[in-house]
Amino acid sequence: MIPVGLLVKYNAQLKEFREGEYLFRINELPRYYFQIEKGDVKINNINDKGKEFIQSIFSEKRGVGEPALLGNYNYPTNCVTLNKCKVWQLTKKDFFNLLKENSKIHFNISREISRRLYYKAIISTEISIENPEHKILTLIDYLKNNVYSVKNEYEYQVELSRQQIADLIGLRVETVIRTIKKLEEKNEIKLIKRKIYR
Repeated sequence: MIPVGLLVKYNAQLKEFREGEYLFRINELPRYYFQIEKGDVKINNINDKGKEFIQSIFSEKRGVGEPALLGNYNYPTNCVTLNKCKVWQLTKKDFFNLLKENSKIHFNISREISRRLYYKAIISTEISIENPEHKILTLIDYLKNNVYSVKNEYEYQVELSRQQIADLIGLRVETVIRTIKKLEEKNEIKLIKRKIYR
């Protein structure tokens, strides 16, 4: 999202994280802007019974946690690495200086946050009223069209596991597995070496 040269200019540090480490935890006050250089992270909540709900998954070249940083409120979620990650870390003060001096970057971040809010609104509706096939296709199509901008049929490879899909849209993993098979039978997706293509 922010060019690496600009991050370095404003004193960002490239940090390495192992799988399962936290970039931030729920209720912490934000101190940094984070941008993923390599790897994947998940945004999650854990309820009182220990059940995890994954809000989002972020991959390379994307910022994470900006709404709380910009709004100066405590994080409402955790951010946990899914694998080995390299993450740019920029102090809050330097981040705000960067935004003040680079209006185009500020606009791009605002647009990205708006895109995420749009996704949340769509997924909230899907979880509450739609059937599993529709929920899964809505998630995949959002990623294909709005996150990765893949235009051609069957060229988008879904990097999410069946469990991650289930967690993102509030289904049981068994339901996701059965539904994916049905979607393949209907030619809505292709399965190649267990990978989903749309």
